Amino acid sequence: MLKRLFDIVASAVALTVLAIPMLIIALAVRITSPGAAIFRQRRAGWRGKPFTMLKFRTMRADVDPYGASPRSAEDARLTPLGRFLRATSLDELPQLLNILAGQMSLVGPRPLYERQAELWNQRQRRRLEVRPGLTGYAQAYGRGALRHEGKLEMDVYYVEHQGFLLDMRIILRTVANIASGRQRVYEERYSAAKDRETD
Repeated sequence: MLKRLFDIVASAVALTVLAIPMLIIALAVRITSPGAAIFRQRRAGWRGKPFTMLKFRTMRADVDPYGASPRSAEDARLTPLGRFLRATSLDELPQLLNILAGQMSLVGPRPLYERQAELWNQRQRRRLEVRPGLTGYAQAYGRGALRHEGKLEMDVYYVEHQGFLLDMRIILRTVANIASGRQRVYEERYSAAKDRETD
């Protein structure tokens, strides 16, 4: 209950402070690329319940919304503004609305596709025991440098050790990564299984 209260207060304050910058970003997305400013995508949420995750659109409107994630900033599907939004994580700001609505939390495992959740083993499915997060343990301490399996393991670790102090560590680490430009936004290697397929 305390975590949910913190999410409500923090997301409400952030939305109030960032309302004008978010409006400017939305207008910039519309002006620089045809299509909607907000990208909506169905993801697996708390206890496996699906929800619609919001982001500022970073790719062309005509690409497959469920296609492979970009592996680098050179991906032709990305718009010029989209590259900047991804590099600074500003594309994730609309998820503050998901947090306020109770679909997400400030900190938790990042929401993944439902089809991905269907492949998880019993231990990996523990990540669904908490609300998905705007940032998470795997994002703060590795992000694109980690393979999919490593992220899942870190997500389960978070579920097993979650608490206010760990959440604060993750938030501060995330802010530091963004401010310093250290975060690796693009996945260098998706998974060990896919690596074996290409060997």
